[in-house]
Amino acid sequence: MSVRLVDLRNIGETLHMGGNDLLKGLRVVENSLLGPGLVGTFLSDLGAEVIKVESPSGDYIRQMTWPIIEGNSLLHLHTHRGKRSIAINLKDEDGAGVYRSLLEKADVVVEAMRPGTLERLGFGYNELLQINPKIVFCTISGYGATGPYRDLPSHGIAYDTWAGLIEPVVDDEGFKRIPSMPNIGINAGPMLAALGILAAVINSRETGQGRQIEVAQSDEAAYMDWYRIETYRAYLRPEDEVTGNPSDDYERRAPGLAGMWEGVRYQIYETIDGHVLFMASEKAFWQNFCDGINRMDLF
Repeated sequence: MSVRLVDLRNIGETLHMGGNDLLKGLRVVENSLLGPGLVGTFLSDLGAEVIKVESPSGDYIRQMTWPIIEGNSLLHLHTHRGKRSIAINLKDEDGAGVYRSLLEKADVVVEAMRPGTLERLGFGYNELLQINPKIVFCTISGYGATGPYRDLPSHGIAYDTWAGLIEPVVDDEGFKRIPSMPNIGINAGPMLAALGILAAVINSRETGQGRQIEVAQSDEAAYMDWYRIETYRAYLRPEDEVTGNPSDDYERRAPGLAGMWEGVRYQIYETIDGHVLFMASEKAFWQNFCDGINRMDLF
């Protein structure tokens, strides 16, 4: 059997954050495996019609991680909410014909898996242009379509580790463990890919020409840490050119949030019932606080 159709739009509808119709009329054909499928999710949340194309064996994201809700993983329910799903054997002539018919009426094709997968099946960007000259093609993977890591399989936390965002924690027995923290690359990559897709769609409709986009989730994880990275780069310049803030007597602080370690006006403080984040970076806010507690001597 070459084709099997499943409707995912009602699966996990309590998790669906959409309801918008800003992208109504935009059709996206998504070829995804695991987390990168969030590209289509962000577009679906804004009203796009997203058709997830899977192999006959399906996307094993349905059984990945935990919890499992009525037979489907929470990861699947979140990542593929609001989409339609069709299982097609692209190696089969009939299945390839069905896929071509989807492409003819599509605005966007997403390859959310190892780069080159669709090309090996006869549906690379150049082949897509022959079918639909205005198509927008986005390929998103862990490490991009070029470079030594191109073909490496990867999962969410790998992108953050590559980007230098992960600081291992040590358990009571002295073993290193993965810290409990939000995954950055697995979310930032698809979100920025969706942004690029929308820009490309606008351009395609204006020019009548297709566009190709390539996104690496590891790159996007690093991009989200731009402040720390760019501070390191800035500090390579002489100290008379790049200084600290006037409130610190121009003394350089460590890059990023690490520079707030010894801070007073922007800090976490313990309270009777927990902790409070105190933010009085601006001089006026600090003055108001000091005045409010009758400690203007601190100002």
